[in-house]
Amino acid sequence: MARGAAATRRQGRHRGIRREHSAGFLLFRDLPQGRVYLLLDYGNHWDYPKGHLEAGETAWVAAVRELREETGIRQVDRVPGYEEKIEYQFVSGVKGRIHKQVTYFLGRTRTAQVNLSDEHSGYAWLPFEQAMAQLTYHNAQALLAKAQEHLLKMSENRTPKPGG
Repeated sequence: MARGAAATRRQGRHRGIRREHSAGFLLFRDLPQGRVYLLLDYGNHWDYPKGHLEAGETAWVAAVRELREETGIRQVDRVPGYEEKIEYQFVSGVKGRIHKQVTYFLGRTRTAQVNLSDEHSGYAWLPFEQAMAQLTYHNAQALLAKAQEHLLKMSENRTPKPGG
């Protein structure tokens, strides 16, 4: 089969599917009693702060902007080595079938105060186990598990070895 025909067939499978790109944060604070993660209540599910990339934005710039718009949080330090992408499809009553790709960053903040946008009905700063139980979607839980593992490995690498 000709290369062009295969490409046309692949495009045909995706015809009618709108593609969207978003970016967001798994945001945490380190407190004396332990680490807590920020989750937002979207009304029908619990998830992380995220939103669409605007024209010309990188995923990082969009994630920082969306964090500020959705939570009022301006101070965030990017944790190196963690950038995860997820993809999923859903059907919107307005836009039809959507294929969404979301890039997530891991961020640390010292800001406790959250000023929610009207997109959300609530928020919570939760320890890992409670956050895992609160998250609605399996892919969001998988992201949090990877983030927790990444942070544990980072702290192990910083801890001096006995006798070393």
